[in-house]
Amino acid sequence: MIAIRPRSVHSAALACLLVLGVSGCGLSAELDRESNPARKPTPTPTLTVEVPTRAANPSPSGIPTHSPSVPVQQGQGCPPSGLRFQADEGDAAMGLRAMGLDVINCGDRPYELNGYPAVTVLDASGDPFPGVRTVEGTDKVSMAPEDPGPRALTLAPGESAHAALYWRMHNQDGVYLRVAPAKGDDTVTVRPPYPLDIGPENILGTTAWQPSE
Repeated sequence: MIAIRPRSVHSAALACLLVLGVSGCGLSAELDRESNPARKPTPTPTLTVEVPTRAANPSPSGIPTHSPSVPVQQGQGCPPSGLRFQADEGDAAMGLRAMGLDVINCGDRPYELNGYPAVTVLDASGDPFPGVRTVEGTDKVSMAPEDPGPRALTLAPGESAHAALYWRMHNQDGVYLRVAPAKGDDTVTVRPPYPLDIGPENILGTTAWQPSE
């Protein structure tokens, strides 16, 4: 006895139905032409597909766009102050946000640091968040690592120092940072790689400047 595979029977039956269906359609058309020779065949409608155009270089959803009216630190060269600031991409865990801030001595003379950076978070228009308060240290930011505390540093040309910024996740993005080596020093505006989800009311804690590793 030869076993019969149901799947083969179903496949063969389906193939026969498809052939009959196609043949039937052709036979019906042929009979129609013979019974009414003067009748013109109905043209087969064509399907037109329009491909939507895509805007060039769209901004990622949810990420504020850069405002050309906000003056930011130039990407090349050394500022007149002899110091260049840069922020890293940041990190996140359980609602805690962290971002590194570096200052590089790109000048030709030593620069002394002792204390905390001065940092103000700005929105997409370059305006400060009135409800975002920057504090020295990390005690006011839940789950933030301990601040190592200030120490006197002298940055030789080419050397850099590092500070960390901590905040808790919120629902409005800060786009720029207005920074200075210390309170009262000249400020410069930098744009981090990613926005800070810190506004409209929050606390930004900063660690003291430490030698870069």
